Order: sequence, then C-alpha cells, then structure tokens
Amino acid sequence: MSTTQSERLRELLEPLVSSQGLDLEEIAVDSVGRKRVLCVVVDSDTGADLDQIADVSRALSAKLDETDAMGEGEYTLEVGTPGAERLLKEHRHYVRAVDRLVKFQLADGGELVARILKVDDEGLELEVPGVKGRRATSRRLAFVDVDKARVQVEFNRKDKNEKEEEA
Repeated sequence: MSTTQSERLRELLEPLVSSQGLDLEEIAVDSVGRKRVLCVVVDSDTGADLDQIADVSRALSAKLDETDAMGEGEYTLEVGTPGAERLLKEHRHYVRAVDRLVKFQLADGGELVARILKVDDEGLELEVPGVKGRRATSRRLAFVDVDKARVQVEFNRKDKNEKEEEA
C-alpha cells in the first residue's frame, strides 16, 4: 500500500475508530489473488470486545462505501485486535503490556526476556525470571536501549489471584 493511500485511509478512519473509544493501531491493504483485503487493527487500554469490533467495522464499512478511498474494485474489510504476540511500538503498547512477558531485542545486539512491571516516560521496570531455581531479578531498561519488543505467549502462568490464594 502506498504511503499516500495509507495516510488517506488513516485520516479517514481514525476519527471513526476514536469515536468508538478505540485506537487505530494499524492499516494494511493486501492483495490476495484478484481480491484486495483492507486489514484494520484496533485496540484500547481495556482491550476491545466483539461488540466493539462489530460496531467499528460497520462504521468503517459505511464510511468507506461513501468515499473512493479504496478506489475501484472489490475489497474485503477485516477489523480485529492485535495478535497475542504483538510487537510493541508505541508507549501505550508498553503500558498495555504491563505484567506480560516480553522478548526484547536490545540496541547492543543482546536479547532479554522479562516481565514488564512498570512503564514511565523514559523506560521500563522489569522482572527478569530466574534460571535453574534462581530468584527473579529486577532490572531497569531505557526505551533508547530497545530495538524491538514483542509480547510472548504464556500457557502455564498462574495469575496474581491464584498465587495469593496459595500463600
């Protein structure tokens, strides 16, 4: 998708998404065979439920139908939320990932897997899991030291309530 089309779509769709209490995270137009697919990713601090996704999808579809933003030809509109292993790019993404395990690609070429405990304007307070029976350690990581960060899927993690009940 050209930058111009992306910018036009963002300008057109972002106010509608915001009016639904959501953030417009990503827009992509992909060609699948002869068909085009417009993928719109939305999110909020509290997540987005299916009713919100349906509402914003209807609003976006109506707006796109009344404009020529997608040009001539058929296309499919897909509206969803970021995947489980989302890439963290914006400050708000880090805030939404508090208490999640994240894999960091560091600016010095290193790698770190840690849980985000707190986010401020300069960086992150992290808990680095202990290895081979060792205790977890705390670490501060500045945003300037992060090249890339991606949320990791955890299948066997107990939530805070379960831990407190066991204690």
